[in-house]
Amino acid sequence: MNDIWWQTKGKGNCHLVLLHGWGLNAEVWHCISEELSSHFTLHLIDLPGFGRSQGFGALSLDAMAEIVLRQAPERAVWLGWSLGGLVASQIALTHPQRVQALVTVASSPCFSAHGEWPGIKPDVLAGFQRQLREDFQRTVERFLALQTLGTETARQDARTLKAVVLAQPMPAADVLDGGLEILKTVDLREPLAALSLPFLRIYGRLDGLVPRNVAALLDEAWPQSDSLVFPKAAHAPFISHPAEFCLALREFSSPFL
Repeated sequence: MNDIWWQTKGKGNCHLVLLHGWGLNAEVWHCISEELSSHFTLHLIDLPGFGRSQGFGALSLDAMAEIVLRQAPERAVWLGWSLGGLVASQIALTHPQRVQALVTVASSPCFSAHGEWPGIKPDVLAGFQRQLREDFQRTVERFLALQTLGTETARQDARTLKAVVLAQPMPAADVLDGGLEILKTVDLREPLAALSLPFLRIYGRLDGLVPRNVAALLDEAWPQSDSLVFPKAAHAPFISHPAEFCLALREFSSPFL
């Protein structure tokens, strides 16, 4: 049974687990990890199959969540970005006793557009899956570029994301394909409506992958949760606005610190 790469730093009373997004690894948190580790005991991980967590194939969301949970602290605040937001949400749904609070960042309970629900058109995600098989490197780079479009620091933020990918082993094509399949098919809108844990959703108004009206729709559907929209951020608000992001996270987590 393979273990995933896991690093713990800081000595805060509250454990904070950070879950990265598709195609990336824990180095994506580099710009905020020092600041956060002065307040939390920080858990940085590479999701199974990504970065240094090699030896995994394509996984379902449930399987990915169970593998992550095996090495996790008994109780923690769980923060997931993008695909990581789905993993953190799944853990909150299946093991709520292990989750003090849930934070999702630039994430959606349903990434695919359905009827009136805003999201990524399923044929766009299917196109990425097809292109992965044809031009692996270029497809990953295109997906990363989409994440920073529109921000004042877009070019610099895209370089940061690309450096994170290149700094560690690239995920295998089947792992990336499995991650896209999760984004294409998973829908947690209904189960998360019943979640009673403290729950914060953070968005970037300029996000090209999670439309900004998702925030308003979920404010109505999930009145028990809170939302925060960064007006000048896109899909990676913790990279474009690190100080404001860390402050918002500390304020939300203050009951546990």
